[in-house]
Amino acid sequence: MSVVEGARVDSGAGEVLPVRLDGRLKLVLVVLLVAQFMLAVDFSILNVALPVIGDGLGFSLSNLQWIATSFALCAAGFTLLFGRVADLFGRRRLFLVGLAVLGLSSLVGGLATSPEMLIVARVFQGLATAAVTPAGLSLLTTSFPEGPLREKALGLNGALMSAGFTTGAILGGVLTDLLSWRWAFFINVPVALAVLFIAPAVIKESRPDVRPRLDVPGATAVTLGLLALIYGLTQAGEHGWGAPSALGWLAVGVVLLVVFYGIESRSSAPLVPVSVLKKKTVAWGNIAGLIAFLTETSLVFLMTLYLQEVLDFSPLTAGLSFGVLGVGTVIGGSVAPRVIGAVGTRSTLVVGGVLQAVATVSLVALGETSASMWLLLVATFAGGVGNMLVIVGFMVTATTGLPDHEQGMATGLATMTQQIGITMGTPIMSAVAAANTDIHAGITTAVIVNTAIVVLGIVTTVLFLRTRKQPGN
Repeated sequence: MSVVEGARVDSGAGEVLPVRLDGRLKLVLVVLLVAQFMLAVDFSILNVALPVIGDGLGFSLSNLQWIATSFALCAAGFTLLFGRVADLFGRRRLFLVGLAVLGLSSLVGGLATSPEMLIVARVFQGLATAAVTPAGLSLLTTSFPEGPLREKALGLNGALMSAGFTTGAILGGVLTDLLSWRWAFFINVPVALAVLFIAPAVIKESRPDVRPRLDVPGATAVTLGLLALIYGLTQAGEHGWGAPSALGWLAVGVVLLVVFYGIESRSSAPLVPVSVLKKKTVAWGNIAGLIAFLTETSLVFLMTLYLQEVLDFSPLTAGLSFGVLGVGTVIGGSVAPRVIGAVGTRSTLVVGGVLQAVATVSLVALGETSASMWLLLVATFAGGVGNMLVIVGFMVTATTGLPDHEQGMATGLATMTQQIGITMGTPIMSAVAAANTDIHAGITTAVIVNTAIVVLGIVTTVLFLRTRKQPGN
């Protein structure tokens, strides 16, 4: 392997790989990051606005949760399928189609005049997210070779994604208070149009030379299994973990995922080859990512409860309080590639997990007055840095060592992990907090459980994950 005019030449393959960002790659990176940031904002921008939307369109209290659930079901349930579709039929094509659907469904959502119209818009927003997220990530990983460039790109992507979640919470409150909840939908339209205008000129199509057939039985089993699993999780959050509806759907989801594994073991063209699932970097990298998303997103939920129910902050003030978390995640995402380059992905996962665990457990000292705000701000900042080290380490680990023709599948798995983690976290922590009649005591107990889950992620990484430093690091 040698370096020629800013490119690394793989002597075995004869392929010229870039070792630094040129003008076109910078533009590719900006376009993909803007799209991923928009998707991240979309996940949280409606949280604060849900009661206002319910009043405006006449949602009953029991049906209000479907504004979030309809989106989450589609975003998580179809992401693995669309990740593989991107590999087979073209990542850029799916990326652009998904963005077009997202822009159109956001426009419909903003113009909605009935609950049914809004739910249909949310379903298509979820489907678009399930298409754009893995397609965008696979374009990112195939545009930037393994090593420092990919780690830098994934670090920036992770930082902006996490910052997008925080921005969404703040922006949702600002738009709802100053304009209307409809602008939480409308804001996607010009961004989607801008990306659709620029992307075709700067992003090359990416697909395998030989197109294998789509594993329809496997795709059906995993999609239905994920839909059942996510729906079971939402039922658990609404009715409790002992509710028959929650247990029934969770059981159906587990059975279908086992069936999916059996189908993949025998398929000649599997959706996800079992050999890939058995790779330690894929398996344990995704477990680390699942825990990272589960713990940090649910911690935001717990701290939102603390700020509004214990300290009696307004929704907008509570949202603004998470600005320091957003700063922490941006810093964490920016430094993660350097940390990975210095100590490797496994050590980065451990260092980030330890920092997140220490920051999280310190929140048990939160009192019942605003005098504790300094602790919350410091802890969420430090926890954001640590969590982002884990998220970037997870993305690098879970997509390393796989050929380009499997990157859509790998990023589909990683996106599925992200979506499930986000969906699981709030029901779990909500159930823990609600088990205590005193809200402050319940939040404290949930923080301890959250910390324990972070520690579990550290232990599994130390015991089971083995990685190697990438060439060029």
